[in-house]
Amino acid sequence: MNSTSIRLIEPSDGPALAGLLSRDKQAYARWLPARPAGFYTPDGQAAVIESLLASHENGLAWPGVVVSGETVVGQVNISSILRGPFQKGFLGYWVSSRHQGLGHTSRAVGLALRIAEDELNLHRLEAHTQLDNLASQAILRKHGFSSWGVAHDHFYADGAWRDEVFWEKRLTGGHAF
Repeated sequence: MNSTSIRLIEPSDGPALAGLLSRDKQAYARWLPARPAGFYTPDGQAAVIESLLASHENGLAWPGVVVSGETVVGQVNISSILRGPFQKGFLGYWVSSRHQGLGHTSRAVGLALRIAEDELNLHRLEAHTQLDNLASQAILRKHGFSSWGVAHDHFYADGAWRDEVFWEKRLTGGHAF
């Protein structure tokens, strides 16, 4: 069995993430937004990481990396955290194409759910998948997410507007404050 863990992203993760994103740029064009060339460089990722950590420091996100053994293989993020009467966040994740099919994505989502409940005390997590991303939908279902609608032409990727399924999961935490 391949070990999987998640941890808070660190500035030193920039080169590893740049390598994974650069290598998978074409493979994931259908699923991810277009980015400027600099995004795929260690310096570009350093800037992204700095922004993610600032959001974390302000309580707006929990940005993490997916790790197999000692190797960074992807990212998992809880972003757009809303407090007050909502107590919710948005779950996003990806794992390098070289590390797919080994259970890392599903285990990372399960671990992120624990962080959302135990550390962030959220009441709800939401996620989106493109209509034909059946693998991601299966992972969300496995972890208790329910679909609650389709947004047409919701996300622009690979030269076209894509329909997306909206997902939700109620958690045990989250008292409004």
